[in-house]
Amino acid sequence: MSPTESGAPPAVPAVGLTDVSMAFGGKTVLASVTLDIAPGSVVALLGANGAGKSTLIKILSGVHTDHGGEVRVDGTPVALASPLAARQLGIQTVHQRIGEGIVPGLTVAENLVFEELAQQRGNPFLSGRTTLARAREIQAGLGLAWSDAVLRQDVGELGISDRQLLILARALATRPRLLVLDEPTSALSAAEAQRLFSLIERMREDGIAVLYVSHRLGEIDALADRLVVLRDGHLTEDQARPFDWDAALRAMLRLGPARQSQEVTTARPVREGDPGEVALSLRGVRLFEGRAPLDLDLRAGEVTGVVGLLGAGKTELARGLFGAEPFAAGAVELDGRAYAPRRPSDAIRAGVHLVPEDRHADALVPGWSVARNISLPFLKSFSRAGLMNRPKEDALGRETIDALGVVTRDEHSTVEELSGGNQQKVVVGRWLAHTPRVLILDEPFRGVDIGARRDIGRRARALAAEGAAVLVLSADVDEVLEVADRVVVLAAGEVHLDAYGEDAERDRVIQTISASV
Repeated sequence: MSPTESGAPPAVPAVGLTDVSMAFGGKTVLASVTLDIAPGSVVALLGANGAGKSTLIKILSGVHTDHGGEVRVDGTPVALASPLAARQLGIQTVHQRIGEGIVPGLTVAENLVFEELAQQRGNPFLSGRTTLARAREIQAGLGLAWSDAVLRQDVGELGISDRQLLILARALATRPRLLVLDEPTSALSAAEAQRLFSLIERMREDGIAVLYVSHRLGEIDALADRLVVLRDGHLTEDQARPFDWDAALRAMLRLGPARQSQEVTTARPVREGDPGEVALSLRGVRLFEGRAPLDLDLRAGEVTGVVGLLGAGKTELARGLFGAEPFAAGAVELDGRAYAPRRPSDAIRAGVHLVPEDRHADALVPGWSVARNISLPFLKSFSRAGLMNRPKEDALGRETIDALGVVTRDEHSTVEELSGGNQQKVVVGRWLAHTPRVLILDEPFRGVDIGARRDIGRRARALAAEGAAVLVLSADVDEVLEVADRVVVLAAGEVHLDAYGEDAERDRVIQTISASV
């Protein structure tokens, strides 16, 4: 029986959001999000990359302050003007990027008590003995049993999972009103994750609210009282237990209102003729420790679409084929010969090109022109005796601009002057400049408008028609269906569907993803 049914008033939310909105550069990232998180509840937040989850977390953490709408703590409107202000109001966040919560150069004990060190008045340092004693208390709260020798060592000597546990222990030491956990098990072993789950159960009993952000749907099914889904900045689903996973996944993966208004078609592409010979063959490749190995063939003249949620192994597959993070196990052949790139330069020489998931971090050079960004991986082709052939480089820039419809002043414009969609076209165009044998596109449509999406999709299909094998990886079912001849569903590094035509229709793909939870 609910509190309302029993006559008792409903509990005041530990933290509440009303019409919270935020935009960057005129683009709406969150749109009127309203959400109440009750004391002692575990609310799971789901959403594909780019859905707005990170922005919402940063608002709650006091990082983004220029947002619209209202945030309330215990029913009172508050201004989360800084991360310190958020923590003082009882909102603790354990970020996915573990390095953001660690202070290099300090000991493990000093990192455990860091917030208390930072708030000391007068003498800014606790004594070594006091620090050690307090660190023991804090780690005990998470059931850790680090020796004094470990507590005295530099935090940089800890492994990544121990760093994650350290940050969790420090956050819980303040007994927060709301604990935000962003992919908290990403660096934990199964045993460590189970310890975290037991702790979350204790927090629920103690009245601490938890916002649990994870792509691991099995964890959410086991832990959460409620799940909400963000899609393109909108709250599209809000469920209490028992969860309807099919509806939740549809809310995550369906076309959002903006894309529907663009009259996007999800009709399957029509392939001319049969696919060619096997260009790239994977046998016994293991993407994650403890998961079954996979076999996969990529054929010339065919666009293979791999779809999966966050953590499915898409990026691990792409980076392994490109030599950025070589596979730990398995064998790969390119045109019938052993292929084991140890670095990206090996892959480029072999004709395997990658459009990476994060164009800003892994593809574009700020301050460089469009032409220079396009020529970057192939500088030897544009130089003689160490001198660049600028006219040749500029000519390629113009050709790419024309071929992909890049909207820019000219090839000398810096990449920062371009919109996100046109930046993505530059990255795609770079790898098409020297016709690849295999083209891998990891989330190529993220952050681009429908026009850019169609241009990139057409170019990928044209390249396949010229005899290349094209691999498109995306968390968006409709994006894959729009461009691919063949659809592969990947979950936790394992293949759950490999189908063509009517066997890869939309509902079956979504049901396969749902069944793999």
